[in-house]
Amino acid sequence: FRGRAMSSGKLRFLQLVKPVLCVLPEVAQPERKIPFKEKILWTSITLFIFLVCCQIPLYGIKTNKSSDPFYWMRVILASNRGTLMELGISPIVTSSLVMQLLAGSKIIDVDHSLKEDRALFSGAQKLFGILITVGEAVAYVISGMYGDVRELGAGNSILIIIQLFVAGLIVIILDELLQKGYGLGSGISLFIATNICETIVWKSFSPTTINTGRGTEFEGAVIALFHLLITRNDKVRALKEAFYRSNLPNLTNLMATVLVFVFVIYFQGFRVDLPVKYRSQRGMQGTYPIKLFYTSNMPIILQTALVSNLYFLSQLLFKRYPGNIIVRLIGVWQDGEGGPATSSPVAGLAYYISPPNSLTEVTEDPLHALIYLTFILVSCALFSKTWIEVSGSSAKDVAKQLRDQNMVMKGHRDSSLAHELNRYIPTAAAFGGMCIGALTVIADFMGAIGSGTGILLAVTTIYQYFETFAKESGSDSAMSVFM
Repeated sequence: FRGRAMSSGKLRFLQLVKPVLCVLPEVAQPERKIPFKEKILWTSITLFIFLVCCQIPLYGIKTNKSSDPFYWMRVILASNRGTLMELGISPIVTSSLVMQLLAGSKIIDVDHSLKEDRALFSGAQKLFGILITVGEAVAYVISGMYGDVRELGAGNSILIIIQLFVAGLIVIILDELLQKGYGLGSGISLFIATNICETIVWKSFSPTTINTGRGTEFEGAVIALFHLLITRNDKVRALKEAFYRSNLPNLTNLMATVLVFVFVIYFQGFRVDLPVKYRSQRGMQGTYPIKLFYTSNMPIILQTALVSNLYFLSQLLFKRYPGNIIVRLIGVWQDGEGGPATSSPVAGLAYYISPPNSLTEVTEDPLHALIYLTFILVSCALFSKTWIEVSGSSAKDVAKQLRDQNMVMKGHRDSSLAHELNRYIPTAAAFGGMCIGALTVIADFMGAIGSGTGILLAVTTIYQYFETFAKESGSDSAMSVFM
């Protein structure tokens, strides 16, 4: 054993995790095939627990109006300010991002074909997620997000950290519950999609009234339309205001959101079908589909995790050292109309990788728009290329899976299978990642509700659920379930 450990020194990191696995909370593998109706039940219970946690306020906090580093990312991180879901899925996504990159760069040696390695890697990811949860909880309290630490006192501070830690643990367990096959999809995707859909519905139909200086207006874009048409004498002007009003959701934003939904669903159908056949059974043929969105929404999730952590670090540093040149190069922050809780970057790196909120902002600062576009396209393409290597979906991995099923590509020798797949898969991953990035940027420029990133995540997740329903019901396409 010692010789094996010395010969594969990189594996030592995973071996170090082994003693800790016995104390980590774990969801047992299902001992039977879970029926589809039962999966829907477990998915609904998971979603219900998440939504309840989103409404339970943290006990012991003094203020909720301090600066919020994740204000612009909360919808995408499935987090809710001042509640048990304060951290959302941020710890899980960050731990997944770091571990996958470490494995992809071969700093950690993982053989995904070995069951033991897969279990150790999953355990290491969970352990890292728990440590990040504790780290973020402590950072939130120390940074003064819930009031001055001296005012809170040691008891309240520890109590807030414990609440955030337990809530983070619940999110990790719920995600694992779905991933193990008890439910549908993954907890991360489900929570993100729910949060984004909730935001879109609320900003479309919210009955909340706001005094904007021009009189009382409804927050919801659709309700505001009817309210303006009924109360204003000049109907043309009322209609124009409903479509183009600033600082509140308008009908143009809503139409942009619907348009992006349609675009993404349309592009989901783009794929290349490679003809394959069985070696042992003559006449048995099929196809292996390679989709344009080969890595689905994973590039956007990883890119969001990267940006959210940079925002968090930048805002904390700027709050402590506002005059430091290096800190100002990382990001300069300014309070929004809602006070410190809605602060946004106005200069530095954080500003240039944040999305312009409308076409007006694009024309006012084209350099910002260009840098943001370049950052999104390049990061999504790189994350997509990296993801196929570390997630077991590269050309080499797919070729191995087909060989294990005694399948070969029609018209090609068995030895050239990986080479042929390599012509399609890396291109589909990189180009698909860039397409997702481009759609995100277009949605941001058009001012779509919930941000371009959020809408992309919601649509791809909903479409995955459509496909799951179709697969379980034996239909050929996702849409046929609802026809």
